[in-house]
Amino acid sequence: MTESAKKVAESAEHRLDRLAEDVRMRFDRITKGRFADQIKSGRFSGQGGQGGHGSGQARSGQHRRERGGSAR
Repeated sequence: MTESAKKVAESAEHRLDRLAEDVRMRFDRITKGRFADQIKSGRFSGQGGQGGHGSGQARSGQHRRERGGSAR
């Protein structure tokens, strides 16, 4: 690889690293207080009983048919 190609590759790598860090920071800022709090409160623990279907609970065939799916 020539010297100029190495410089271009390094420059692109540094720009991508900065972009990735910016995206991580923005994601953390946007989801802070939302997603993390939901996880901490147990929303995704699969316990069920708090509305929703919980993990492992299947929807009924009637519910699927109402939404245009098959009854299975």
